[in-house]
Amino acid sequence: MIRVAAVGDVHASADSAGLLRPSFDGIDGCADLLLLAGDLTKWGDPEEAEVLAQELSDVPIPIFAVLGNHDHHRDRPQEVRCVLERSGMVVLEGETAELRVDGVSVGIAGAKGFGGGFTGSSGSDFGEPEMKTFIRHSQAVAAALGSALETLRTDVRLVVMHYAPIKETLRGEPPEIYPFLGTYLLAEAVDRAGADLIVHGHAHRGVEKGMTPGGIQVRNVAQPVIGRPYNVYSLGSSER
Repeated sequence: MIRVAAVGDVHASADSAGLLRPSFDGIDGCADLLLLAGDLTKWGDPEEAEVLAQELSDVPIPIFAVLGNHDHHRDRPQEVRCVLERSGMVVLEGETAELRVDGVSVGIAGAKGFGGGFTGSSGSDFGEPEMKTFIRHSQAVAAALGSALETLRTDVRLVVMHYAPIKETLRGEPPEIYPFLGTYLLAEAVDRAGADLIVHGHAHRGVEKGMTPGGIQVRNVAQPVIGRPYNVYSLGSSER
């Protein structure tokens, strides 16, 4: 049994110092690894990333993260990433990581993702250069995630992203903004490669549970949705 803790949208800031770490006390008793599904900072300042890194520096399980749109706001995502990685986190963008848990090999593929919409109401790379750029970025991010996932030959394959891969976990959000909350291209990429679980954030007013067209479980772990410091999902046993 692999126990996966996951949360997104913690939006760390200077005010978070001393407040986040107590929520992770004892996490090693209920989870084998922690996935952070983006929007790790409030404004994308490296100083905010330093706060999060300090708060989680002694969490005794491996941490794997992706960045979110907030982490890009100051146009300093590489600095944010470097701060987090210096603390021991593994940050993924079209990349993978692997570990072993009690003899079971676990692979994680991660990417921020992007918008574009969902089947029947999605954008296309047609028309103005700005629209082409928007959709082609979504296509490139999804393709990179799929290619990374296909390289994994592990017993368990996990996917962490920020934007949503399906519209089912967006219920509660205004439908008008669905194209800015995710894209079906992410689900297509994961369905082609195969995975055991997808976690995402970003949709603060969405719902937790959904499934890709290919039958892969999707969990929206945005903190406002789950209402707790993190959720734990057990693979190979009944899920909590």
